[in-house]
Amino acid sequence: MTRLSARELNRALLSRQHLLRRCDEQELDVVSGLVGLHAQIPVGPYMALWSRLRRYDPLRLSRLIESRELVRTALMRSTIHLVTPDDCMTLRPLVQQVLDRDLFTNSAHAATVRDLDLDAVVRHGLELLDVQPRTPSELGKAMHERWPDAKPESLAYAVRNLAPLVQIPPRGTWGGAGRTVHASASTWLDRSVDSNPSIERLIRRYLAAFGPASVADVQAWCGLTKLGEVVERMRPELRVYLDSAGKELFDVPEGVVPDSGVAAPPRYLPEFDNVFLSHANRERIIPDGLSFAEWTRKHGLMMTVRGGVLRGNLLIGGLLQGIWRVDKAGKACTLIVEPFVRVSKKDLDVLEREGNALLGFAFPQGEKFDVQVSAHAG
Repeated sequence: MTRLSARELNRALLSRQHLLRRCDEQELDVVSGLVGLHAQIPVGPYMALWSRLRRYDPLRLSRLIESRELVRTALMRSTIHLVTPDDCMTLRPLVQQVLDRDLFTNSAHAATVRDLDLDAVVRHGLELLDVQPRTPSELGKAMHERWPDAKPESLAYAVRNLAPLVQIPPRGTWGGAGRTVHASASTWLDRSVDSNPSIERLIRRYLAAFGPASVADVQAWCGLTKLGEVVERMRPELRVYLDSAGKELFDVPEGVVPDSGVAAPPRYLPEFDNVFLSHANRERIIPDGLSFAEWTRKHGLMMTVRGGVLRGNLLIGGLLQGIWRVDKAGKACTLIVEPFVRVSKKDLDVLEREGNALLGFAFPQGEKFDVQVSAHAG
């Protein structure tokens, strides 16, 4: 059985994520192929696609959200993802137990919802949302009239986790401000939740976008547990590898593993990107195999990036090796780049060229751009 090194797994991941070379695909196809984009921070999907597409206009993505061809909804790991309508209504029942677990173990809400008739809570919540979309605060206050002993925010959170909701525009549009406003996914999209979704298809799609991967990796990505039996049933149709520690990794037959010697150019990525969050063993993308949260704490990032109007993380040599932020004063925009490793002259040139392109993309009305790379470069 073929054994794959962490570097080979890195190149496979970057290739499938369009981070070795930008691609010419349409936004809808990329979002679908990656099984959604992490969208907890509204600007995240725009930055994620800018790093992956060769010719990219953020207004196209914005229009797809406005026309309901893409939607923002809670899915994998109970976090907000930007997905197609088909994925919204197919993935939601598959990951419902993840949102259940989040609700019933959430320290802020578990005690409130424990003794409620949750079927009635959901029914009333959806009725209210069908009258008009509402912010979580508005929904909670309206529901509190019927359940005065329950915390309004917990009532709203129960509906969010127990029924498919979407966050509607202008939130999530390019340059669009706005609070989170929820609508019923079925009403917004005029379709029903998939009554017979396939967990096997979900796993195959994950492997195509993030593989080769272990069962634990699949579970870390979606938040589900006990997928070992499902993957075992799929074994005859999957390719099987070993990682450097001898653990089995699974892949779709068509999955490509590039040569480990393929160069990985620097990439500016958003603050959160599924490329960092979708494996139990993250050594293929994060140095020392740290979790994303551990890496963040190690580098004190919240203090480092505080005050930036736009910020994100940096791939160097294919690994998470730095951070960036944009400071803006009037129409002057400065990109501050902080690598945590020494950067070659070749990569430094790419960082500066790509950095100027990033500023032009994010701030088209800017008149003065500057890219400053800190002392680790050289």
